[in-house]
Amino acid sequence: MSDLNKLGLAEARDALRKGEVTSVELTESCLKAIDEADALNAFVHKTPEIALERAKAADERIKGGDAPSMCGLPIGIKDLFCTKGVPSQAASKILEGFKPEYESTVSQQLADAGAVMLGKLNMDEFAMGSSNETSVYGNAVSPWRRGNDDAPLTPGGSSGGSASAVAADLCLAATGTDTGGSIRQPAAFTGITGIKPTYGRCSRWGVVAFASSLDQAGPMTKNVRDAAIMLETMCGHDPKDSTSAELAVPNFEAMLTGDIKGKKIGIPKEYRMDGMPAEIEKLWADGAEMLKAAGAEIVDISLPHTKYALPAYYVIAPAEASSNLARYDGVRYGRRAQLAQGDGITEMYEKTRAEGFGHEVQRRVMIGTYVLSAGFYDAYYNRARRVRTLIKKDFEDVFAAGVDAILTPATPSASFGLGEMTEADPVQMYLNDVFTVTVNLAGLPGVSVPAGLDKQGLPLGLQLIGRPWEEGDLLNTAYALENAAGFVAKPGKWW
Repeated sequence: MSDLNKLGLAEARDALRKGEVTSVELTESCLKAIDEADALNAFVHKTPEIALERAKAADERIKGGDAPSMCGLPIGIKDLFCTKGVPSQAASKILEGFKPEYESTVSQQLADAGAVMLGKLNMDEFAMGSSNETSVYGNAVSPWRRGNDDAPLTPGGSSGGSASAVAADLCLAATGTDTGGSIRQPAAFTGITGIKPTYGRCSRWGVVAFASSLDQAGPMTKNVRDAAIMLETMCGHDPKDSTSAELAVPNFEAMLTGDIKGKKIGIPKEYRMDGMPAEIEKLWADGAEMLKAAGAEIVDISLPHTKYALPAYYVIAPAEASSNLARYDGVRYGRRAQLAQGDGITEMYEKTRAEGFGHEVQRRVMIGTYVLSAGFYDAYYNRARRVRTLIKKDFEDVFAAGVDAILTPATPSASFGLGEMTEADPVQMYLNDVFTVTVNLAGLPGVSVPAGLDKQGLPLGLQLIGRPWEEGDLLNTAYALENAAGFVAKPGKWW
């Protein structure tokens, strides 16, 4: 078998079990693809020695006949996950040289299941961004191009490296994290599948924190079945994370029947935005028709507080970020600025943080500190928290009325060119999260499924939002949508 790196998780797993291929062969195929793809800047810390060592161990385990689903499958790990002895920088200068002495729970669970880590993936600094342009490693680049245009495009953010690597077949799947859409938006931009599970389904321990009440890890894969396989390994209760749910993890793959007869799918009227491109509008309508043809009932619903979601998110997330990022002070780990004669501890903090944090992170820390300050705490932060409760209640009311899932666009546009959304107007960039942030504010599971191409040949995704803790049911609806959409497009290789 050639081009082993082009396989998905399920295909590769089945080939490994049948003895048609070894984990070492799979891993070598991916390592070769990674070395040929430096133009994408997706992998920022390559770990070929660790990969081959784990692949050999996985082959032994498979021979023994007791291997779990993920055993022997080569994946990438987002740079936000701490990996023991391997640089874990969250794409920030302030964590230069930081090699943790511990492993994040999610990456440990994947390793325990026999998954092979190929290396660490590019991302926006501290996961703050929608285009992977705030990384200390430089921009991650999408493998997709617009028609005959050579302009480099964004793979989305913050999990841009993960999206680019999976779409370009550098790895079979990758981990991502999602605070306001950072799994689903890049998945939509690059024509892959990404699921953000219910808040508390995957442990946050060992994942560098951005906004602790919103962050959630999830898989980024080539299709829905692969997402089900990988998600099952990533989930589970973790006593080290106080927000981790003590719930049994079902066999998500076994729940993929594709049968959604009688399911109620809600279409929220508030997601019809002014100026929404006609292509997105059509894709959304087509998606609803596909689900209807598969036997689902389509109902119009209202989520009245949707219009307040972005402002509330951009108060809560920076507030939590400013608090979480206070620990980066140059004292215990990471970068420390060069100090002048006579500089004291205050100067050390100031210089280290000024040098170590990029502009976007500085902007959010300042916003967060402002909304948490004595005079503004009630006016901004507490008000945003109350709005969040209302947004959560909107969803609860809809689900209580019998709706099983909600269908929306994943993004307001297809991928855009790197540098096209300038730093001059950060709000323009923040609007990219308009369809995704509500899901984080309400703690719900959401999945992005590739559903079509725009007129320039770029992928467009649809988002399904599910009931809390019902990822299996959500993935099954996504599976029905994926089967109906029949999306098989791949980027032409130019790198």
